[in-house]
Amino acid sequence: LGHWVHIRDGQIANYQCIVPSTWNAGPRDAQGQPGPYEAALLGTPVADLEQPIEILRTVHSFDPCIACGVHVLDGKGHLRAKVRVL
Repeated sequence: LGHWVHIRDGQIANYQCIVPSTWNAGPRDAQGQPGPYEAALLGTPVADLEQPIEILRTVHSFDPCIACGVHVLDGKGHLRAKVRVL
């Protein structure tokens, strides 16, 4: 977790926050290594593709600070299910 604040003339001129979710939800790196979410999900069995609760539980275990949605794709990249958590 990182916070950067620039104060000018007694007022906040710029504020940036990098939260763990930024890193955990990151894409593959330059060497093709998956980010933490993807790595945790690889090989996760899903009992019901229409309600992939196992995927949601795995991602939620990271306590993400982002809106949560899951798109389930089959091995050919076709969308099988889309789930939003409100």
